[in-house]
Amino acid sequence: MHNFKKLDIWTRSMDLASEIYLLTNSFPNIERFCLISQMQRSAVSIPSNIAEGSAKSSNKDFSRFLEMSIGSLFELETQLILATKLNYLESVVSISTQNKINELQKMIIGFKNKLD
Repeated sequence: MHNFKKLDIWTRSMDLASEIYLLTNSFPNIERFCLISQMQRSAVSIPSNIAEGSAKSSNKDFSRFLEMSIGSLFELETQLILATKLNYLESVVSISTQNKINELQKMIIGFKNKLD
């Protein structure tokens, strides 16, 4: 078992989730139960799966939860691109956030590869 609070991938994913909550606050109200909710759930899923996986007794099980975190990152990236296409986000903000997502994807994949 790993202490998830000491994992850089968990800390960074928590920062990303917080950022997504702040970004989606500016979205139109009509998206409250659609894109806002979906993006927030995807963002929260990332550190949540890391935390849950860290409690598993085997690296194989932890690795499976890391895969779910990676999947949530790809979902979030897709939703971010859509939000940008809908002009809910400025391009510069979107690019900066996409870069953070891509960096976190690489970090989690690297951590997962060390477990396997």
